[in-house]
Amino acid sequence: MTTAIENALNSAHPTNKIGATLFGTDTAGDRFFVSKTNNWPNAIDKKIGRDEKIGNSSGTIHAETACILNSPFGTENSAVCITDPFCPNCAKNIAESGIKTIYIDSKGFEKDFFKRRSGHFDTMSMQICERAGINVFAIDIEKKEITSILEIPDDYLPVEDSPIHYQEIKDANEETFKKVIQENFDLHKKRKFSTALVKDIDDNIYALTARAHAVTGYTMKDPEEAIDLLVPVGKYSFIQEPVNRLMMHMARKNLFLIYDYLFCSQVPTSREQVNLVGADVKRITIGDLQKCRDVSGLKAMKQLSNAKIIDYS
Repeated sequence: MTTAIENALNSAHPTNKIGATLFGTDTAGDRFFVSKTNNWPNAIDKKIGRDEKIGNSSGTIHAETACILNSPFGTENSAVCITDPFCPNCAKNIAESGIKTIYIDSKGFEKDFFKRRSGHFDTMSMQICERAGINVFAIDIEKKEITSILEIPDDYLPVEDSPIHYQEIKDANEETFKKVIQENFDLHKKRKFSTALVKDIDDNIYALTARAHAVTGYTMKDPEEAIDLLVPVGKYSFIQEPVNRLMMHMARKNLFLIYDYLFCSQVPTSREQVNLVGADVKRITIGDLQKCRDVSGLKAMKQLSNAKIIDYS
């Protein structure tokens, strides 16, 4: 937490400087950590600037998400220290990345920034953590005290209606990529999906596919709950978009995108596109370049394309 607090001072954000430190144990049993701030990705900072929104999204990557996207090892069962209470979008990313414990600096609850958005923290962020099975604690650095906010039973297993689909493949090439995409169009019909060709640390190659779905822990099989989940709460939603799902899952399992082999059946949302820039993705293939969840995603695509930050094909 001390690292996160000190690192937050390096944030370029003029008012809300937030830091996060992700830590865990790698497959060899060695400890690792990565610390990030909320910041503009270098490409957006240099080619578009800090004052312009990307679609309807800020051009910044949130500190928690930056840690996930830059983790040197798989994030499953890791923990994160954050200087401020987290927004619902970061809660979804934390859930999908398999992080199991969150620590929040107790002083974060005293800031005006949190007081203005505390409703979303209580009604969405904490609900997402409860459903996903994530423990949440507050840390008082000065008193050296840890206070429980949410503790999950050890035997709790979150619901997962639509897990990421794995398909092992021999070679990552254009022909294979097109074949997998066509198979997914046939399978998912009109459902929004994203596919990526990835490899693991042993160079095994997989096609991963994710559909747009409620975040881990929520079911879409109950019609009444599904209707509630599909209704946005202000600017937030319980639905995790497919590109975000893929990126968080790749971080969770320490998988690496094979360059150029990322597809989405329609234009990703503004926030997804900013996260792509933060993950240093430079190209994505789109099924329907005129279709998006909202018009802001189309605007973001135009901005990032014109600035030559992402190639859309």
